[in-house]
Amino acid sequence: MRRPAPRSAEPITRVPGMRALLTMSALGFAGYALLLPVAPLRAVHGGADSGGAGLVNAVLMLATVVTQTTMPTALRRIGWRPTMVAGVLLLGLPSALFLLTDALPWLLVLSAVRGMGFAVLTVCGSSAVAALVDGLRHGRAIGVYGLSIAIPQLLLVPSAAWIAETLDFAVVFALGALPVLAVPAAALLGRRLERMTADDAGPAQSRTVPSGSEQAGQAGQAGKVRPVGGRWRVLLGLALPSFVLLVVTTPGGALLTFTPQFAGSASLAVIGLLGFTAATAFSRWAVGGPADRYGPRVFVAPLLGLCAAGLVLCAWAIADGGTRPVALVLGMTVVGLTYGSLQNLTLVEAFAAVPRRQHPTASTVWNIGFDAGTGLGSLVVGFIAAGAGFGAGLATTAAVCVVAAVAVLVAGRSTVRAR
Repeated sequence: MRRPAPRSAEPITRVPGMRALLTMSALGFAGYALLLPVAPLRAVHGGADSGGAGLVNAVLMLATVVTQTTMPTALRRIGWRPTMVAGVLLLGLPSALFLLTDALPWLLVLSAVRGMGFAVLTVCGSSAVAALVDGLRHGRAIGVYGLSIAIPQLLLVPSAAWIAETLDFAVVFALGALPVLAVPAAALLGRRLERMTADDAGPAQSRTVPSGSEQAGQAGQAGKVRPVGGRWRVLLGLALPSFVLLVVTTPGGALLTFTPQFAGSASLAVIGLLGFTAATAFSRWAVGGPADRYGPRVFVAPLLGLCAAGLVLCAWAIADGGTRPVALVLGMTVVGLTYGSLQNLTLVEAFAAVPRRQHPTASTVWNIGFDAGTGLGSLVVGFIAAGAGFGAGLATTAAVCVVAAVAVLVAGRSTVRAR
């Protein structure tokens, strides 16, 4: 059913605090994107096999997920500003230390430290979107925020491995310290969010409880899922979007980690990752308007099916030890479209499933799903590839996407019957 268009308001980028958020996110994700394909490649140069290389990003994401579980408490006790400043420093400073070693144990230690910083960046970033922008425009706000994340990946993920191989690893690791430049933006954004938190704690508590129209908009965004009380019921409401995100980020993490290894040439890896990241950037932004108008749930199952088709095409493209360039680039682009779209849709649904005061919890759970999936993609596909090849690993993730699409359809029918 077509929903009323959200009320007109100032552009998203002019909302106070948004420009600082976009700057912090762009610089932070630039450092993240540069090392995502290059840190595993550094391990391979040090003698690690595909399983060992997969461990590098798996440890990064494990540290991210573990740290994310502490974020609501950290924000409450330490505050936004010191937490975010510490986060961008933890993400950026260790990059320079990758120059000193290619030994796998030390690469894993440095990846774990970066994962702690990445946890702060991701949870605080998505929580800030929900805090700065009203619920009726969350889809578009998440789309704009998604561009600040996706554009650095669009520019840097495809070229990072090429820069390392053609120029030097030192160039990549120096640029990987870009998150340090985000300290002023993190401090400015933190100050703004702390003022808003102080206003929320005032006598009227006018910002803590959404207006009736905002509650209605949020309910519609989640496909009629209404905010519920109680910790376990909140977590239950977040389970489905987090599960979907986990499923789609698993193959996404595998492509980001292993494309330089299975593409067969540096130029094809660049083109394939460019198609993937460009499609991710475009779709994460473009799906925001439809998500606000129609709700996210209607798009989820078809996108999971499309993701499975793209993964099958990728698996076929690299089957039998060869490479079919056109099929690989096309398959990666299709996966990128679904990867970006489902990031936006699941975050909109997560915010709509809980009251405003629990948005940091929703952000934490969503980010855990995102980063756990990325880590699983690196770990599981890496170990499958060590025994059966990368094609088998990608085909396995395609099968999981099909199962998830069926689960979403069944869950949707169950919700309709419950009404």
